[in-house]
Amino acid sequence: MALLGLPTDVNSSHLRGAALGPGAIRGALWSGASNLTSEVGVDLGAPGVLRDEGDLSLHEAPADRERIEKAVGGLLDRGFKPLLLGGDHSVTYPVIRAFATRHPGLSILHFDAHPDLYDEYEGNRFSHACPFARIMEEGLARRLVQVGIRTLNAHQAAQARRFGVEMVTMAAFDADAVPIPRGPLYITIDLDALDPAFAPGVAHREPGGLSVRDMIRILHRVRSRVVGADIVELRPASDRDGVTAVVAAKLLKEVAGLLRA
Repeated sequence: MALLGLPTDVNSSHLRGAALGPGAIRGALWSGASNLTSEVGVDLGAPGVLRDEGDLSLHEAPADRERIEKAVGGLLDRGFKPLLLGGDHSVTYPVIRAFATRHPGLSILHFDAHPDLYDEYEGNRFSHACPFARIMEEGLARRLVQVGIRTLNAHQAAQARRFGVEMVTMAAFDADAVPIPRGPLYITIDLDALDPAFAPGVAHREPGGLSVRDMIRILHRVRSRVVGADIVELRPASDRDGVTAVVAAKLLKEVAGLLRA
């Protein structure tokens, strides 16, 4: 596995600050406050398990999308399973572009409070509110399952129907009933999928969300071949005592356990 930070929040709305997320997650992961073993027994500290590639140099320009796609594609071509740290959720679009050309029939398991299916948001088609509209309209994913949604408006509902998105809202949430797509599978975790009681360090807090254990329970049900993942939208300036960074590090370990399988 290869860890790569994507420190950009140029496409954020409401509040910026997610560009500092990769450093905060790394700080929690390597702090020594907990060991590096996931609940399924994968030790990220063991030799040869995880290579940290640092942060990609980004410049808050449209060319960053190409830089992200090229960097992730390079990791895949070198035989790594990428584990990406955002940054805002707009980074997932160029990441998936890199995966789709190398993993035909890719499916996505997406945790989020928001569908991120706007055709454009505040005049920006590459906003962090739009990545899954870009992904689906380009046919980059065979199947998209979204979990934790609790901000669905009419426009995004229409977009979901247009693209055949499968959506598990919090109003109908059952961890054991969440559909898990077959592989190749990409997992993307927006930390605001979690209730802000568990993850306050995000720009868009939305009450009524998943617990940390809810999310881990779903992850532990995955039996598909997982080829990559990202964790995005940590905003350290909104965090309390670094609790969201610790949660993100915990989820990183559990996702890494799936990548290692």
